Amino acid sequence: MNPRSFLAPVAFCLLAVLTAGARPEAEFQSLFDGQTLKGWKALEMSYWSVRDGAITGQSTLENPCKSNQFMVWQGGDVADFELKLKFRVTGNGGNSGVQFRSVLRPDGLAVGYQADIYQSGPYLGGVCDELHTRKGPELLAANGKKSVIDATGQRTATDLGAMATMKPPGEWNDYHITAQGQHIILEINGVKSTELIDQEDGQYDLSGFLGLQLRSGEPMTVQFKDIYFRKL
Repeated sequence: MNPRSFLAPVAFCLLAVLTAGARPEAEFQSLFDGQTLKGWKALEMSYWSVRDGAITGQSTLENPCKSNQFMVWQGGDVADFELKLKFRVTGNGGNSGVQFRSVLRPDGLAVGYQADIYQSGPYLGGVCDELHTRKGPELLAANGKKSVIDATGQRTATDLGAMATMKPPGEWNDYHITAQGQHIILEINGVKSTELIDQEDGQYDLSGFLGLQLRSGEPMTVQFKDIYFRKL
């Protein structure tokens, strides 16, 4: 056999494999244009603006946040997906989050999963139950843990071997959220912070809105940018 005739199909197959491996990354779509709030909406828009090329939520002494506020993506409900974004936060304990597969009540409060943001500890990079609708703690899976919730609501947690941390104040942090069926994985700054398998009857969420949280309480500022999404 001519060596060249053998190498040609091998090279073609290798190229096909490499191209296929790169294709999913190309499917990510930008959800934020970096300049306007086009495609995003909140019940109370006075807290929200675009600053530093980022969606910015801010509460002040003059405009306090008395209940959690959510800037909701208007592109429809999300189900199985990957989301990548950058965030930074100051004030109010660094308390914020990314809401997903959720329902927005008429009063503007959210029910459903939240990829938590906090200054440190178990809540940073954890999965929370916003509005706490379950019989167990609101923190479904903590930073550094893989949690399995069975059909009855019984929870089992094992160590992942590392905990995510925030970068120094003022620096941007990376959040990577993957939700596929009842399996959720969160990563902060390249570290897997949480893995959740949620099988609790009547409680797990498979689809719902995607939103960004401004936490009630003390004055704070939270910013989100470079928001990329793809369906799985």
